[in-house]
Amino acid sequence: MDYHTPASFDEAVSLATSASGITRFLAGGTDVLVQLRADIVTPDTLIDIKHIPGVRDITQNADGSWTIGVAAPGAEMSEHPQLGQDWPGVVEGMDLIGSTQVQGRATLVGNLCNASPAADSVPAMVAAGATVTVTGPDGTRTVAVEDIPTAPGRTSLAKGEMISAVNLPARGENAGDAYLRFIPRTEMDIAVVGCGVNLRLDGDTIVEARVSLGAVAPTVLLVQECADAIIGTTLDEAALDKLAEAASAACNPITDKRGTIKFRTHVAGVLAKRTAQIAYDRAKGASK
Repeated sequence: MDYHTPASFDEAVSLATSASGITRFLAGGTDVLVQLRADIVTPDTLIDIKHIPGVRDITQNADGSWTIGVAAPGAEMSEHPQLGQDWPGVVEGMDLIGSTQVQGRATLVGNLCNASPAADSVPAMVAAGATVTVTGPDGTRTVAVEDIPTAPGRTSLAKGEMISAVNLPARGENAGDAYLRFIPRTEMDIAVVGCGVNLRLDGDTIVEARVSLGAVAPTVLLVQECADAIIGTTLDEAALDKLAEAASAACNPITDKRGTIKFRTHVAGVLAKRTAQIAYDRAKGASK
């Protein structure tokens, strides 16, 4: 295995473009190193990007948006004084990944590029309207988070391409987000269903919404029908019931040891209602 420590994203891209066989980027390593030790995947080329300047930075830009470095660990996101106030749902999703020790290394980008349908941070990012900056041999491009995973374990990234930043929009006023998951056993388990909700209010009325579901389809879902169910409402019981129906209808899950198709479909509706209520309450608090 060839191991590299590039000093820039351009150098990392050049190494990945010229590499043959299996190539992996190393940021936190909580997926790559586990897969390597378990003989699931043994890379021919391992590109350690932790030495690139700025990869651990969490920055609020002049317009209120956020740029999160590809090697910024979950623990530093949780401890950041402002990020959790603006985007508590995104921080909640990331904070559910693994143990305290894992949190010291796990990253948003690693969780995204592992392309698990049950990834916790991804529905939260999708609901937030997050994008990623993709750097490759042909330059950079901006891609919506929901367009990165294409199937379990697969992404839309081409050979030589890598994610070089995560971008969260400005929070703005009268808005809130939340992420919840259902797990069958302990906090170290993975989601049976995950749900992210992000919404904005005008007075008591929802005027914008994004709802995302995880672990109920081959990739994380952005469900417009869920958003439509609550936009224009004050999130009364009728709106919540319509939201639950839309969430369950969007599901295309599997049966496995964590839950059946029927169970996951039901839980998706329940979880969507609970998550939306938290996001709504947060938005109401922000509007005071």
